[in-house]
Amino acid sequence: MDQKSHGTPPAIGVATPVPYSAAATAAAPYQAYHHLYHQQQQQQQQQLQMFWADQYREIEQTIDFKNHNLPLARIKKIMKADEDVRMIAAEAPVVFARACEMFILELTLRGWAHAEENKRRTLQKSDIAAAITRTDVFDFLVDIVPREEGKDDAIPRGLAGAPTDPLAYYYVPQQ
Repeated sequence: MDQKSHGTPPAIGVATPVPYSAAATAAAPYQAYHHLYHQQQQQQQQQLQMFWADQYREIEQTIDFKNHNLPLARIKKIMKADEDVRMIAAEAPVVFARACEMFILELTLRGWAHAEENKRRTLQKSDIAAAITRTDVFDFLVDIVPREEGKDDAIPRGLAGAPTDPLAYYYVPQQ
């Protein structure tokens, strides 16, 4: 006779399966956040790889060096601000203009990823600050673009590894 069909309790001393252990239930949010964090990091890494592949392709295909998105006169003026610089070759501001454009594009892409993580569609100063904080290459900007106090207090470092506490990564302090 099947005990479950009659609604009678199981016999004493007979082990009944427990669907979830207490430990598994407690670890579930951690694992979910870790999995989500890992997915976001993979997606961001793919976007950066595509970005740089596109930049490389665009550079290889460039034949017109006369049109620029940034003003060459301004770049040349900034270069001449260094008193050791006496002469500037004609191609130097062109190369700087392209390098500056790529720098701005990558920083924007990384900032945009932070805005999307926070479910926003507007890029904010705090997103740029977070991108700077997360990326070792941008360490020289940490003092120039300070983080806003009280926002993004727990920003993990680097794209490759998981944060020490994934729950802190997704916690957004409410003011």
